[in-house]
Amino acid sequence: MPPITALIHTHNDGLRLGRCLETLYVCDELVIVDHGSEDGTPQIARAYGSRVIYRSGIIAAASPPAGAQLIRDGWLLCLDPHESLSESLMASLYEWKSDSDFVSVSAGTAFSVFLREETTEGWIENPQPQTRLVPAGWNRWRGRLPMHEPSARVLEGRLLRFVTP
Repeated sequence: MPPITALIHTHNDGLRLGRCLETLYVCDELVIVDHGSEDGTPQIARAYGSRVIYRSGIIAAASPPAGAQLIRDGWLLCLDPHESLSESLMASLYEWKSDSDFVSVSAGTAFSVFLREETTEGWIENPQPQTRLVPAGWNRWRGRLPMHEPSARVLEGRLLRFVTP
């Protein structure tokens, strides 16, 4: 089974982070990169068993974000603190991890997911999948998240983005 490390960058996301972390039990490790939170975000992250790394400043658009270079093996699942995995996406990730033939074939590729976003008018579906699961050593970044990879395979399920705490 390939290890999956969740990588999340935070700044004063204490009200949101717990909901995100509760859905990541498919991940083998949780890495939180905190950018100077003053609301208890690092303490909440540690309560869920996360490794917390402290950084300041803005992430350069083309470089790997802090934390990504620490992961040498397996896969990175990149999220924002106001996102959560749907049950069907969790199931897809469990199935993907348990299928050793599929994983060996997919080495070096990336995976995308569709995003469902909460708005004040209700939920909307983003029609474009977003690349979020990449192998360790991935070198194409757009700030905190991987750059869109057109050849990425799409996983079943949705990533849920909440606008309210």
